[in-house]
Amino acid sequence: MLLLMQTALYCRISRDPNDHRLGVARQEIDCRARADALGWSVVEVLVDNDVSAYSGKRRPAYERLLEGLREKRYHAVIAWAPDRLHRSPKELEAFIDLVELVGAQVVTVQAGNLDLSTASGRMTARVVGAVARHESEHKADRIRRKHLELAQDGKNAGGGTRPFGFNDDRVTLRADEADIIRELAGRVIAGETIRTLCNALTARGVHTVTGKPWHPHVLKSMLVSARIAGLRDHKGKITAAKWPAIIDADQHYKLRAILLDEKRRVNRSPRRYLLSSGLVRCALCGAALVARPRADKSRCYVCATGPGFAGCGKIRVLADPLEELVAIDMLTSIENVTTVHVATDLPTEADPLEAIEMRLRDLAEMWAAGTITKDEWTVARESLTDQLDAARSAMVTEAHATVDLADYRGRWETLDIDQKRLVIGAVIEHVIVGPAVRGRNRFDPDRVDYAWRA
Repeated sequence: MLLLMQTALYCRISRDPNDHRLGVARQEIDCRARADALGWSVVEVLVDNDVSAYSGKRRPAYERLLEGLREKRYHAVIAWAPDRLHRSPKELEAFIDLVELVGAQVVTVQAGNLDLSTASGRMTARVVGAVARHESEHKADRIRRKHLELAQDGKNAGGGTRPFGFNDDRVTLRADEADIIRELAGRVIAGETIRTLCNALTARGVHTVTGKPWHPHVLKSMLVSARIAGLRDHKGKITAAKWPAIIDADQHYKLRAILLDEKRRVNRSPRRYLLSSGLVRCALCGAALVARPRADKSRCYVCATGPGFAGCGKIRVLADPLEELVAIDMLTSIENVTTVHVATDLPTEADPLEAIEMRLRDLAEMWAAGTITKDEWTVARESLTDQLDAARSAMVTEAHATVDLADYRGRWETLDIDQKRLVIGAVIEHVIVGPAVRGRNRFDPDRVDYAWRA
């Protein structure tokens, strides 16, 4: 009858510096030996490799173990030690309830039989679990303290894949990649989009450190990171780092102002209209024309009227011939021009913002520690958020980014739509479209005028 005891072995290891698989393999060998000694039949081995029970993350194998117990496919469970099963009191209590309900047996190699059907057995399991939880929390405290010390000293925390732009020691710059970061920073500040830069990097065969093509989210995260500015960011607190900066602080804050703007949509669909976003104006009322196709799906720019629009509704122009004309006139006008400066709204300094953001973080820590109530936290947070918005508005000033027209002009036909918009916007303040001549059923270049940038 003992041979009919259908048994599941559960193995888990959260960290093995030499070989994760070997650590789990050792547990399985010991658990099988225990099953053989008891005369139990092992029907399945469930493994969660490199998953911490303390972290609270999902453990797929453990979830399958619970499901098997509920369905009574397993009559017994063997684990290497109690803390392999749980390090959370809440999780342990749920496991005790389930085991008691289905009448399963639980055995560990290190602690022997855990009779969860008795009060003393449950007490033993809870004590063992509490000790394991204490060890995990104590270990987490040591790790947090160590990372805080590293951050305060501006040192690297280590671990993970090397950052783009740095060698494996995570401190020494990799010259070729650092040059690419500087180029990308300049192009973002000049007005190019993250998606455009990802496509450009892929076309040049420049990949991430893992050998994968750049994704907009990955590239954005790198460009707004404190690391490339020679700074160390630990839980929102910035300190000077021990590694050299790739870009200067001014560029760093400009990049963050541009890329972290809530109005900026990284995952938007590619633009089909070259002169959208206010580049075309109505000659009659001055309103920006909007992109709106005709019933036959021909692309058009129109002076829109109605809810949400301030136009007069009297101007419509086909997009294709207008965009072609603007491109030709613009390229002709800049034939002898090499660079222009584009005005952009950017913050000049970050100190006021950092001070308020630090107070927000302190406020959150006070609420987490129970020093203030949730209502007090809500009121204080609203006040600080208003101050943050006001500080951002007060800090905005006009900055300039240089656009290399000679480079773009020489390869106009190969540029994507975002790059073309950048060049046009650098040269033309806006395009002015007048009313059509009645009875003239073709595109009329005489309707088009320009407000050139100085």
